[in-house]
Amino acid sequence: MKKDKLVIAGREFSSRFLLGTGRYPNPFVQNEAIRAAEAEILTFAIRRVNLENPGEDAILQHLDQTSFTYLPNTSGASNAEEAIRIARLARASGISDWIKVEISANEKTLLPDPIETLKATETLVKEGFTVLPYTSDDPILAKHLEEAGAAAVMPGGSPIGTGLGILNPYNIGLIVEESSVPIIVDAGLGSASDITQAMELGVDGVLMNTPVAKAKDPVRMAEAMKLAIQAGRMSFKAGRIPKKPYATASSQFEEYIVK
Repeated sequence: MKKDKLVIAGREFSSRFLLGTGRYPNPFVQNEAIRAAEAEILTFAIRRVNLENPGEDAILQHLDQTSFTYLPNTSGASNAEEAIRIARLARASGISDWIKVEISANEKTLLPDPIETLKATETLVKEGFTVLPYTSDDPILAKHLEEAGAAAVMPGGSPIGTGLGILNPYNIGLIVEESSVPIIVDAGLGSASDITQAMELGVDGVLMNTPVAKAKDPVRMAEAMKLAIQAGRMSFKAGRIPKKPYATASSQFEEYIVK
């Protein structure tokens, strides 16, 4: 498993756990959770960062900035134009040229706007960004995003913050099957069993925030999620038995015959 690296845009990562940095009780708990998760990619909403002085920002000042790949996101954008503007601000401030495109037009569901997400991805890729779009679990749209130049595609398992898990494992499986870029399940996951299911479907990683940050014990939950990712990945690579409608004895009848 040590050589089983996650590769995004030519960059290798030992961890398949992408972690959000919002909603923790305090910076100390946040850092301990990051440490327990062994996450190497951290995401945060640009709207929460002081772009005039990112190094002194309340989110970033507590982190060792040389140890992580930052994946700022465009949370709060309601269309492609807003998302593109936020991405440009993030790059101009020196934070990162990696960007998670997140565009939601509905405050109730926060479901991604597929048309605006594709528009923003096309533009930002042309401008040289490494783009990881958050999208729905639509296999056709996921393919369009890949063809537009997305470095990875991040379908939601269910709406953000719901903890409902993967509502449509069939679609997630199809997205994995058709993709040639990493697939990262983002949003809706709530427990270690959700994580394991996602990884057993063959996805390349998961991105979480609320399930860890809002757990009763965020640090312990971060470690649980890390182990679930590892277990799910090992199970996927090992290959599960096929599902069948009828029983099969684990020992053949002939083994009980005394000769």
